[in-house]
Amino acid sequence: MAHALELGQSDPALASHAKLSFRDGAYSYVIERRTFTVSDGAGAVAVPIKWAFGANSQTYVLEYQGKLYESRVSYYPNIDALDLTMGDQDTHPRTLVEAMGRELSNGEARACFGCHATNAVANDQVRLDALTPGVQCAHCHAGADAHRQAIAQGKVGSIPAKLSRLSAEDMANFCGQCHRSFAEVVRNRLFGPVNVRFQPYRLTESKCFNGSDKRISCVACHDPHVEVVGEETSYDPKCQACHGVDAPVCRVAKSQCASCHMPKVDLAGAHQTFTDHYIRVVRKGEGYPE
Repeated sequence: MAHALELGQSDPALASHAKLSFRDGAYSYVIERRTFTVSDGAGAVAVPIKWAFGANSQTYVLEYQGKLYESRVSYYPNIDALDLTMGDQDTHPRTLVEAMGRELSNGEARACFGCHATNAVANDQVRLDALTPGVQCAHCHAGADAHRQAIAQGKVGSIPAKLSRLSAEDMANFCGQCHRSFAEVVRNRLFGPVNVRFQPYRLTESKCFNGSDKRISCVACHDPHVEVVGEETSYDPKCQACHGVDAPVCRVAKSQCASCHMPKVDLAGAHQTFTDHYIRVVRKGEGYPE
């Protein structure tokens, strides 16, 4: 999460590609020397890339004539190329600026920078000059900066509260501030396969989810301080902490539980496979369950 946002001048993906190009209808896109350019044959708009959002796939937030825009094309490492930003497949730009990207409202800008950076929002205003890229300690742990400064001076200072003490429901809501909670998904009607990206929501949909049982909280399976572990067998003990103790034992297998009960979903336009955190017995031929 420390790489959830990179400054354009230091972004590794941009540094490793001398030139990236893409074409959609009348519009041609080129990213070169950390500059985002869109042209239509008659004119062009070129904007320096200041912020690259995403630790995997990357979407750029561009500043043009005092406004912020989400780039209409993104970089996808799985294809090592540019393609339309997920959600923009059905857009039909009428101008170069619309082809460049979608203008962000103040609320959207606060949400983007507030989740992908640290100290980016104060008094409901985005502070582009004060943010620290990525999710740093202080993003999740209130008082972390003061604690770190005290330690540097040989003092203990106040110790931030341990988030592991939160109940499973409170943890889902805490992580859901950025990864989308049940309430936000329902309120904004974010239904269908797109919400496979919203792990707290999907987890709370699980039949086995118990808001008071920490064995099924977000941090029971994931250490937020390290990269997500991709080896499915590493999660078996997490499943067996309940199943075989006070929940039924699986009759099919004793390992790689997630491979059956947390299916992979190829999300259209994402060029990425997501693990569905809606834990369940998967039925052959079933559609995407809500």
